[in-house]
Amino acid sequence: MDFNMKKLASDAGIFFTRAVQFTEEKFGQAEKTELDAHFESLLARADSTKNWTEKILRQTEVLLQPNPSARVEEFLYEKLDRKVPSRVTNGELLAQYMAEAASELGPTTPYGKTLIKVAEAEKHLGAAERDFIHTASINFLTPLRNFLEGDWKTISKERRLLQNRRLDLDASKARLKKAKAAEAKATCEGDTVPDFQETRPRNYILSASASALWNDEVDKAEQELRVAQTEFDRQAEVTRLLLEGISSTHVNHLRCLHEFIESQTTYYAQCYRHMLDLQKQLGRFPGTFVGTAEPASPPLSSTSPTTTAATMPMGPSVADLASPGEAALRLEEVAPPASGTRKARVLYDYEAADSSELALLADELITVYSLPGMDPDWLIGERGNKKGKVPVTYLELLS
Repeated sequence: MDFNMKKLASDAGIFFTRAVQFTEEKFGQAEKTELDAHFESLLARADSTKNWTEKILRQTEVLLQPNPSARVEEFLYEKLDRKVPSRVTNGELLAQYMAEAASELGPTTPYGKTLIKVAEAEKHLGAAERDFIHTASINFLTPLRNFLEGDWKTISKERRLLQNRRLDLDASKARLKKAKAAEAKATCEGDTVPDFQETRPRNYILSASASALWNDEVDKAEQELRVAQTEFDRQAEVTRLLLEGISSTHVNHLRCLHEFIESQTTYYAQCYRHMLDLQKQLGRFPGTFVGTAEPASPPLSSTSPTTTAATMPMGPSVADLASPGEAALRLEEVAPPASGTRKARVLYDYEAADSSELALLADELITVYSLPGMDPDWLIGERGNKKGKVPVTYLELLS
């Protein structure tokens, strides 16, 4: 093994000199080279970018994976360069339990049929969540993590090197200052005219020799100062270029943020569609809503107002349009009144919650009318051969 003792001693000397300079600066016993205001602002912006990037990264990881144990496991797999195993989402696990419950409790019963449909919807929600986590991890978390583990480590390394160059520069300035002070003192002592009557004019000879030595020391200190100043300026320029690159980092993170919002919007839109489809499917199941072909609740005439309200999760149903003895009357059999029909313009799109309602498109014209005993917040709407309930708040009555 090639062990260079001279290099080791030189490195130890440099380290000791920097330590002494740093300590004296902390106690206010040495001068410190200050960076310009623009450079200081670049440093502050870089530190702020790093700190907030870490916080955003951690909180996004919590959003995508709330389970801390799972996050630790994924972190270990990444550090070991191993593929993270596929994990079942909470929605998919719930779907599995509901499907198994339906199979055991009876898939042909109203409860079993509903469990199967809800399980299917939860499975779709879990798959959508899985896609969102995967997309967000690639498009948002990975760029943030790459900045912290790549660019920021490079910036930190160059900043530490700049700090060392500054300590070397200030130590060289202090050494030159001391050498000049010693040289001036030796020069003053050497200017004294010697008494050559003395048998040993030793003091004059020693002063002249010391002055020459300090002249050499000043020349050496000035040379070291020039070298230190050059290295400091070069390192300051390298660090400045890296710090100015933070602006490009902001642009990249902005693009990643837009992609994250886009994937999040897609995820919630998929969830909304799946739940809307589930709501429509549940409206066609016997015993799910009041007014269906096979009501699971007792007839309206034998129930109290409290019981009736408890069995109406979706608001007014088709049964509201008929008398208590005609709860199963189909909407197609309801004839419009001889007078009282009006035209109405649709203000907003409306998705029908069940088969008793009429889907609406903004700006279309439909015919509407009301029936005796009907909820005042609803009307009967007709468009061609289609008929169904429509909410009044979505309409502008024309005539």
